[in-house]
Amino acid sequence: MIYAVLTEKRVSLLLLVCSTAIVCVLAGCAADPSQYKTEADERVYGIIEQKWTDDLGSRTNYRISDVPPGPNDIQIERVVPPDGVLTLPRAVTIATAHNRQYQLEKEALYVTALDLRLARHDFEPWFFSGGREGYGKEGNNEGIGGEADIGFQRLLADGGRIGAKVGIAWFRVLTGDVRGGLASILSATVAQPLLRGSDRKIVQENLTQAERNTLYQIRLFNRFRKTFVVEVITQYYLVMQLYDAVNNAESNYNTLVDVYGKVEKLTDAGRVTRLELDRVRQETIQAKDLLVQAQKEYAQALDEFKFRQLSLPVNTQFQLDDNELEGLRLIELSMPEFSEAEAVEAALIGRLELANSSDAIDDAERKVLVAADGLQGELDLYVGLDTTSLSKSSELAGLGALDDNLTADRRRLNPLRRPRDNNPLRSHRDGAEIGIDWELPLDRVAEQNVYRKALIALNQRKREHEEMADWVTLEVRQAYRDLTEAAERHRIQTESLELAKKRFDKALLLVQYGRASTRRVLNAQNDLFDAQNAATEAMVAHAVAMLYFYRDTGVLQVRPDGMWTSEMIARQMTETKEPQITRGEESDLQAEPVQTDAEEVPEQPVPQITTAPAEQPAPQIESEPVKQPAQVTPLDPEEYISEWMKRQKSN
Repeated sequence: MIYAVLTEKRVSLLLLVCSTAIVCVLAGCAADPSQYKTEADERVYGIIEQKWTDDLGSRTNYRISDVPPGPNDIQIERVVPPDGVLTLPRAVTIATAHNRQYQLEKEALYVTALDLRLARHDFEPWFFSGGREGYGKEGNNEGIGGEADIGFQRLLADGGRIGAKVGIAWFRVLTGDVRGGLASILSATVAQPLLRGSDRKIVQENLTQAERNTLYQIRLFNRFRKTFVVEVITQYYLVMQLYDAVNNAESNYNTLVDVYGKVEKLTDAGRVTRLELDRVRQETIQAKDLLVQAQKEYAQALDEFKFRQLSLPVNTQFQLDDNELEGLRLIELSMPEFSEAEAVEAALIGRLELANSSDAIDDAERKVLVAADGLQGELDLYVGLDTTSLSKSSELAGLGALDDNLTADRRRLNPLRRPRDNNPLRSHRDGAEIGIDWELPLDRVAEQNVYRKALIALNQRKREHEEMADWVTLEVRQAYRDLTEAAERHRIQTESLELAKKRFDKALLLVQYGRASTRRVLNAQNDLFDAQNAATEAMVAHAVAMLYFYRDTGVLQVRPDGMWTSEMIARQMTETKEPQITRGEESDLQAEPVQTDAEEVPEQPVPQITTAPAEQPAPQIESEPVKQPAQVTPLDPEEYISEWMKRQKSN
């Protein structure tokens, strides 16, 4: 008899351990992290696609790095083209794909949409299931037991909550006087607020805010893309300006070397003093020093461009395309013909961050309503159903002492487990309850503070929107003045450069005929050198000012390949027989990879800069070469702004 009890005990314990192990193994196999990641990605990008409207820009290049790219996203296989020349469109493409700040912005968009996914899930049915098994001993009574349940809960849009659960509990006696049994529990509950928290707008406030936050982040991401492409193009031009300064410094040095040779011959002939020859020699030495400095500044700026904008290893070897500067020189200069007021009006319509600031007022107004709802009293209606059944009639005296660790649902069996002098146990027990929970608003100091803070926050959002509108107006007015100034300075410096060239040619000719001193030639050459740098600086400043103006007015749009365009420019291209495009645009406006033959890249000498060799060559990634930008034509700003504003107002 004792042996049989021990054997039954061992078998029961073995079954308990095995069942627990099986449950753990099944749970571990079901939790595949990659499946969760894939599902989260699908949910998040489905939300972004749903929220992203066409007026916000192209739906491209917003997927984070560990997610497969979209069909129109930039995919780079080679960073540096085979010819080693990095064109402006190619630089923008690389920056879009690699820039670290760009990656952070994409991740911020992803996380915001992920928060929206969770907010939506709060109003979806969510299921739960669990259980426990254990061994208990008290005195001579010893046994094993377990329980399991499964159910769901759901939050309704009007604040109500519904839930249901089915549970089962069992107990098997190993030794002692008590007997085992099996019980099942079915319960359902409904709770509905009638005062506080009963308004659908109040209940769904977190979901509403999450929905709007996702839209705000999409706007901010597109605003970032606009500022980003302008920043990359601007830095590209500034590096090319330093590159041109190296060319100018090298030309200045070679010219002075040539002048020195001519003056040396005049000195040997007795027509020029030795002092004048030494002055030319001194200027030549200083020109060499300027060349060394210019080479160093260009190399440093190029490395910073690789690091900050392109996020490439600084030892990656390539040269920028000097044809970009030549393309700028071919642009016909024109003064802005549209009014400042028209530019400001366009910005107030098109700036995305200003739209966020305006919508933030609506958010603050809703927060006031939520805070006001918290001042009310509570009145909640609840309904509950409960059914308990046992598999057989048993004397369960003392059973409660062996399974005190079971869940709260099983505690409903406790009244049935009290000793009943061997009376039969009822096999079913049904119950129902209905009632209300209420609370009078006697103490609402905390809620009062929340409400008052919400009113203050509303006033703050209004002031912030006014400040943002004033700031946008200030930016546009400044950009308008900068563009006007840059256009005029470009014209002036171009004229100054032509005059400096003529002065130097005449001065050199006069020296050769003995009708002028070498100082006059040196002064003319210095003026020519300064005029060359000033003309390039003014030209780049003009191009940058134009980009800043389009950016600040909000009319600049980013294409799938990362470059900028606009509806007005595309319309002008379709109306002309020979399509021409603005700076930085290729002839193909479709969102397809841009390809061309390598022979189209002009072969022009670039100044050689001596630097320490890198320990290891930079990794090369294969890709198709990018087409050179086509020649540009001036855009009529007045027509562009007026047409764009009409489109925005009609929308």
